[in-house]
Amino acid sequence: MHIFPIASGKGGVGKSLIATNLAIALAQAGKEVVLVDLDLGGSNLHLMLGIPAPRGIGSFLTTPGLSFQDIVRPTQYERLRFVPGDAEIPGVANLTAGQKKKILSHLRKLHADYLIIDLGAGTHINTLDFFLMSNNGIIVTTPTPTATVNAYLFLKNVIFRLLYLSCKRGSEGYHYLKRLEKEGKAFQELYLPKLAELIKEVDPESYEQFTRSLSSFHPRLILNMLEQPQDTVRAQRLRRSCQQYLGIDIEHLGIIYRDDLQDIALSSKLPILVYKPDSVLSQAVYRIADKLLQIGEEETSLLDIEEIDESFQEADVEAQIDFENKMEYVEELLHTGTLTMGDLVETVKMQQLEINRLRKENQFLKAQLVKAMQNGFLPETRGE
Repeated sequence: MHIFPIASGKGGVGKSLIATNLAIALAQAGKEVVLVDLDLGGSNLHLMLGIPAPRGIGSFLTTPGLSFQDIVRPTQYERLRFVPGDAEIPGVANLTAGQKKKILSHLRKLHADYLIIDLGAGTHINTLDFFLMSNNGIIVTTPTPTATVNAYLFLKNVIFRLLYLSCKRGSEGYHYLKRLEKEGKAFQELYLPKLAELIKEVDPESYEQFTRSLSSFHPRLILNMLEQPQDTVRAQRLRRSCQQYLGIDIEHLGIIYRDDLQDIALSSKLPILVYKPDSVLSQAVYRIADKLLQIGEEETSLLDIEEIDESFQEADVEAQIDFENKMEYVEELLHTGTLTMGDLVETVKMQQLEINRLRKENQFLKAQLVKAMQNGFLPETRGE
């Protein structure tokens, strides 16, 4: 079974949309798929599937006699099953270690070709552990500065968690990390390569385990809500930061343009693949699904540097082609009268307001980064 946890550093980047539609696309390709809603604090995949709120993981954890198979329910889409989350049950987002282990065990026992897991936004320890149940986790971000920074911070927290898990309880590395915590040193403020070298000095065995785990860890990226082809530069910057400061590389799975049709589809209680399968957004999802199918057919998911380079070059080409297709679609709507010139003008005005907001946001982030470097929290960058 191929497991693809889907996460994001912040909310509102379209993670749940992508998880739902990717699961449907894989099922349409003839694969047995289970879609799991592990955004336990805000479970909403049932809305995207157009079904009423059913009993899910929260009920499984709190209802005596309810088995895990009881909450794995069929959907109206052939070959696609669904495990709901139960956001309305108090405390379900704050899983205990035992509950988390129980869920992980049951998920691994599911019989399917693909397991697509929608995780909660942010860097809660449970989210990190669910992301690490596979080496093929997918991080979703948008081109906005805050989203890409949070995507980087999410991956940084994942690597720190990987380091922590590599140090067995009672080992010298474990005690060293615990001492750092007692001294009040936040992992987020530490330079990862330096910390790894310190672990190597005090606990070579744990360091070797960490390097083995890191070498097989292969996160993938989806850049969502593009407005123009130039937005792909954000993915390149994120990749360079991961290479330089985290010691990992990321493969680019593809890009998806912003499309207001998604809101219409959601209000109709239909996934965008069903509501408008020939839309630019839907075609982008199908393209990413094809790449996941290729990953599933390979003996190993690890790629060399040339293949990763090609994935970014391919994403740049996709961004240009999809932009042209999007413009053709807008022209078609104008000619048919579906979209008026007034609607178009209003859209441009709203986008201009968004651009101005992002500029201010970018200036604020730059000021914060300069302050962080001055305080010694971040290594200085070169050539940026």
